[in-house]
Amino acid sequence: MLFLALAFAAASLSPVRAAADDCGDVGVLLQQAYPKIQQSADGRSFTLEPHTSIALPGPQDGTQGLVCKIWPAHDDLLLVAVPLIDSAQSGDGQHSGDIELLVVDRTTLQVRQRLLQPGLMSDDAVAIRKIELDTGRYGLAPGVTAFGLRIEMANHSQPNPFSETDLRLYAVAGDVLNLVLDGLLAAENGGESDTNCAGSFHSSQVNLSMGPTIHRGYHDIIAVERKDTDEPLPDKDGECQSHPGKSVSRTYRLRYDGSRYPVPRALNALDPP
Repeated sequence: MLFLALAFAAASLSPVRAAADDCGDVGVLLQQAYPKIQQSADGRSFTLEPHTSIALPGPQDGTQGLVCKIWPAHDDLLLVAVPLIDSAQSGDGQHSGDIELLVVDRTTLQVRQRLLQPGLMSDDAVAIRKIELDTGRYGLAPGVTAFGLRIEMANHSQPNPFSETDLRLYAVAGDVLNLVLDGLLAAENGGESDTNCAGSFHSSQVNLSMGPTIHRGYHDIIAVERKDTDEPLPDKDGECQSHPGKSVSRTYRLRYDGSRYPVPRALNALDPP
């Protein structure tokens, strides 16, 4: 209620065109990043030995697939989030795996920077529903613009629904891709319900902007959190009516410590299982 030319290096991989235009030919893209990759027999995924699976863009059998996005701040570059699923450890609707982030030259498809993020594709009762690349203008310093990775998770409970979206920010420094903001709770919804109408629900949304003050070479990040509540009830005619409470806002200032932006305890996201 409140809820990406190049000739194909390996003939064994047939060209696969992504549903997402930014990815282009997924087979070529992945061959450049993972020379030993093989396309699965059914053509719906790629595999790395011994048992790592990469699904095509878009959800495949409940597994989130490859995500690509042109980086507006550097439009010669393509950002790619590659879910690396450990098929030996995944099953019954649960997943175990990592995400590797790639910064790719759009002309040559060569990987300029990459960063493996262990465990980010692991879930359990709270399942990963969606991953997105966030190319908002996070101007950390002159010539340094970060991009984000958002991971949306939710449970299956009707009486106790829960969902959250986590945000991580990444910045390029020379040949290295660095994680600069780890696990900020960007959005959350939850509550208790009788599954018909009556219940108590809460939601929160966090918006980020760059502040003028600089610490250790990077601008502060201003995080404004808005919290809302609702206690719906049926009226005398049995119609479900919303009863929202007063919104509450709070502002946080995130200061770069030379390595990362520490996240306030109140804005900490769930840790991967």
